Amino acid sequence: MTQPVLSLDHVSKRFGSTLALSDMSLVLFPGEVHAIVGENGAGKSTMIKIMTGIHQPSEGTVSVDDTVRTISGSQTARELGIAAIYQEPMVFPDLDVAENIFISQVGGGWLQNKAKQRREASALIERIGMDLDVDRAASGLTLAEQQAVEIARALSQDVRVLIMDEPTASLSAHEAEQLRRIARQLAADGVAVVYISHRLEEIFEVADRVTVIRDGEHISTRLITETDTDTMIAEMVGREVGNYFAKAKSHARDEVILSVGGLTLDGVFENIDFELRRGEVLAMAGLIGARRTDVALALFGIHPATSGTVAYKGEPLKITSPKQAMDAGIAYVSEDRRKLGLAMPMAIRANISLATLGDFLSKIGLINREKERATAHQFRQRLNIRTPDIETEVGMLSGGNQQKVMLAKWLNMQPDLLIFDEPTRGIDVGAKAEVHDLIRDFVKQGGAAIVISSDLPEVLAMGDRILVMREGEQMAILDHEEANQERIMALATGQDDLGRVAA
Repeated sequence: MTQPVLSLDHVSKRFGSTLALSDMSLVLFPGEVHAIVGENGAGKSTMIKIMTGIHQPSEGTVSVDDTVRTISGSQTARELGIAAIYQEPMVFPDLDVAENIFISQVGGGWLQNKAKQRREASALIERIGMDLDVDRAASGLTLAEQQAVEIARALSQDVRVLIMDEPTASLSAHEAEQLRRIARQLAADGVAVVYISHRLEEIFEVADRVTVIRDGEHISTRLITETDTDTMIAEMVGREVGNYFAKAKSHARDEVILSVGGLTLDGVFENIDFELRRGEVLAMAGLIGARRTDVALALFGIHPATSGTVAYKGEPLKITSPKQAMDAGIAYVSEDRRKLGLAMPMAIRANISLATLGDFLSKIGLINREKERATAHQFRQRLNIRTPDIETEVGMLSGGNQQKVMLAKWLNMQPDLLIFDEPTRGIDVGAKAEVHDLIRDFVKQGGAAIVISSDLPEVLAMGDRILVMREGEQMAILDHEEANQERIMALATGQDDLGRVAA
């Protein structure tokens, strides 16, 4: 490992006023598996996109074989031997395995010379130790087999750096072990493997070195034999909660508004159990693939649960549609405000009335614009929506103000239970504090809230209790007084409270 195959030297990346990477340095050597770990939003994806040419660094340099290079796009990255595979494989379902492997090599007679294509594809599949028929249609492959096809595709292009981004997040234990074995074999063959995973137990199984990043900055790089789970978690979450938002006084009452028992959606999550009281905030914590959003979608009736019980306001309730949930007084503030939460080309006024449009219809079925305007003006003042005009298109607002409009849309429904999915994603610190205050005010007035968040300081600031999930399984429910970032992260990564790998 005398000469690195790829290195980032003091790389920073800005998106407008947001600094996604700051003075990041990373050195990759052939023949090793180099793990990269960090919280959601730590900057891992931005770093991958710089290495694969999707983004260009704002500052710093990228070197290949100790020579500074400009990786201007994915084609340049492939020519330099840099490839990436992701949690969701990209295969063409109507093509067979061999065709998928050589899909990028349209020249050289590959498409015409089927026999040569099959021989080469079989050799590549054999090299990574998979038993896979190269004439088989990709539509019938498992996720693990699809990822093997992507690895074989990278090998067909003489890959020298293979980036594996959360490759096992959707795989079974057996499939995950297959993929880790492939990663180790590739490193033994001289490939530099970058392995990104939230599963700390597999980092210790597969990695030679590990780099921890936090908030876009390099924290440490160590041999895997020179670190442990506790050190890694502490470095991943090493922020003082007080630097963000202080925990507000609890307003929890005795009345249980929602009781969930054994809630299961086959193949997605299972045996979710909790109670939620009026005036309480239940925070749901976990990493990518924890299935927290799927639980929320089941409670809102978008993807109904297949088994389990829900009692709402003391009565059994089987939620099979969003309309049924809304009629019961349950609202869901989506994590994706652009796709699922708001109609971006429409005015603030029109967006606020969307969830309760029937309340704004006249006797002849026309929308009462004056009533819409009056309601929009009330929420503009109440939520401090910064806009010169309620007729402004929502797409023209800042992220924080868009979030407030989406919240206004659901508050106008006067719900008893609000489910917030990543309520402050993509908004600035000032707007985050305002959204937190709005949630606290809602529960203070007698509502109840479920807050799903990947931001641990937010989880600790908002949650009266914290439900931690991992890969569709409920790991624990912690009272706020017993919770801290290290304990939540340990549970979310499959460790028990003593830092041991959970069974």
